[in-house]
Amino acid sequence: MNKNILITILCIIFSIITGIITNDILLGSTILATGLLTAYFASIGKKCNYIFGFINYLLMAYISLKNNLYGMAIFYTFVFAPLQIKGFISWNKELNNNKSVNIRKFTLKNSVIITISCILGSIILGYILNLIPNEQLSLLDATSNCINLCGVVLMILRFREAWWVWLANNISDLAIWIILTINNGPNSIMMLLVSIGYFLLNIYGLIKWNIESKKLIK
Repeated sequence: MNKNILITILCIIFSIITGIITNDILLGSTILATGLLTAYFASIGKKCNYIFGFINYLLMAYISLKNNLYGMAIFYTFVFAPLQIKGFISWNKELNNNKSVNIRKFTLKNSVIITISCILGSIILGYILNLIPNEQLSLLDATSNCINLCGVVLMILRFREAWWVWLANNISDLAIWIILTINNGPNSIMMLLVSIGYFLLNIYGLIKWNIESKKLIK
């Protein structure tokens, strides 16, 4: 059996079992499965990750809205989901002979710009979100969105450093869903599991892209 098909089946089975255990079989299992498959196929440079990502972001927008994370809900719906379409089209133009995407790497200038943008963006967005009634964890919400946006854009542009950015985003996401799980937020247990899954797969993606970049960097 093809390796990618096997991993897809295993992710779906694992997500269903987890959904049964957490009593979140429909929505939760779908979010977990699409999240795992998005990260996995991105880690091996396959454009189909954007199909799973589009579905995943829309579902996570719904969960974020239920948990009063309005910043996440807005970004997932109107920024991250549309960017999945852009990413699919962009990657489709940059495939190598193995049907995987060609990889690029940062310069020092790129690193400085991304770092400053994330810090300033998080502070400004955090202030704006704090003005919204019932908004929870406004600074963490803002930080997660800004870092995630940088990661998504860098991944579309095929920079291997996107994985470092997403690992930073994992930290803020894990903090958010740990807090909400403790406070019994809707679907928060499954979202915490999704965040843990992303964290592990992002480490795999980082290692994979660093290895492949030695052969594929343009």
